[in-house]
Amino acid sequence: MSRLDSVIRRLTAQRACLDQAARHIADRDGVVLELGLGNGRTFDHLRTILPDRAIYVFEREVRAHPDCIPAEERLFLGDVLETLERAAETLAGRAILVHSDIGTGDSARNAMLAGDIAERLPPLLAPGAMLVSDQMLPLDAAVPLDPPEGVAPGRYQMAVWNGAQGRV
Repeated sequence: MSRLDSVIRRLTAQRACLDQAARHIADRDGVVLELGLGNGRTFDHLRTILPDRAIYVFEREVRAHPDCIPAEERLFLGDVLETLERAAETLAGRAILVHSDIGTGDSARNAMLAGDIAERLPPLLAPGAMLVSDQMLPLDAAVPLDPPEGVAPGRYQMAVWNGAQGRV
């Protein structure tokens, strides 16, 4: 498979998972966390499919398309591990959807970062929160879900948080 084919499959899977997650949380209160802004495509998609949701973005350095940058008050700028801890002060127990797109191409580094992120997420999560990620987030209280039809298992990860609100 060409690299172009691979990125198309990844983005198609990402969109299908986010669309399914949006339907799942449609009648639930809470905010959305976007871990990794990148070019802003996913943020733009999230604000399109969830127009009435507050979407908080975590990014080390903003380099997105100017039309795809969140308002300053919804941007946690800096190291994701530090900013997740800081976000817990104001967003504790409010995240109903978390999308994490942190893959680097280095599987060992990805696994370590996913583990570090997973340690910091529970204080932010509302019961029943949807977790959508390009990497497996090792959370004991998260129940893995099958991907939407057409998404190959392992291409993108989905889970529901069954832990207590705002607790590890």
